[in-house]
Amino acid sequence: MSTTLIVIDVQESFRHRPFFTEHELPAYLAAQNALIQGAIAQGLPVLRVFHSDGPEVAENPFSRASGQVRALQGLADFEAAATFIKNRHSALVGTGLDVWLTRNGIRRLIVSGIRTEQCCETTTRHASDLGWQVDFVTDATLTWDMTQPDGSTLSAADIRLRTGTVLQGRFATLCSTSEALARAQAAA
Repeated sequence: MSTTLIVIDVQESFRHRPFFTEHELPAYLAAQNALIQGAIAQGLPVLRVFHSDGPEVAENPFSRASGQVRALQGLADFEAAATFIKNRHSALVGTGLDVWLTRNGIRRLIVSGIRTEQCCETTTRHASDLGWQVDFVTDATLTWDMTQPDGSTLSAADIRLRTGTVLQGRFATLCSTSEALARAQAAA
């Protein structure tokens, strides 16, 4: 079974959002970089996805005009097998990613990146519904605290727990970085 790693939205744009903190960034980058390096060592294609939307002006950090739709500082440098630009939560909407995966005989996706509960989760659900097997790498996704409708804070840890709960066994297999790499090797 052919496997690929997808690195979703690991981009400088997030540094310009009010919720951005470096609190969990070092641990996330260590896991993300280990996942990238492990995938490359196994000869797996590594795909890069960037998010770009909103007005195409320099003040919008998610517009290409801002110069922030680029790899997050600290991310391992890698040559992507392909790069996709998305403007929806799912990396499979309007990007051609699904075509690339099909043409290359990919059956298993390893999903990683930013934000755990948004673009990573949405891409995972969408991919599963389209028939791909998905390994969701919990330590190689990143998110931040969010404010709930009642004004209370939902911690990043609780968001990751909730995301894992709804994905596990329904849309994906939850994996650590080392587990995802071992599963990819076993599937080769």
